Amino acid sequence: MTLAEILPSVRQLSKTEKLKLIEIIAQELETAEDIAPLEPFKTYEMSTPYNCFGAGALLIQSDESATKA
Repeated sequence: MTLAEILPSVRQLSKTEKLKLIEIIAQELETAEDIAPLEPFKTYEMSTPYNCFGAGALLIQSDESATKA
């Protein structure tokens, strides 16, 4: 089953059911063997929109269009 096949059904769930689904998926991922946990005191690179003014403008535009809907 693909994500495209599941999404329409997931979108019909209530907020409570969506949160429960997130919890179930997170628990399954937590126990998956192929996912390496974060290591303490290790530095991880993380992309951010800082100094990327185009990305910041897109975030603002996205937020504005979401609040209008």
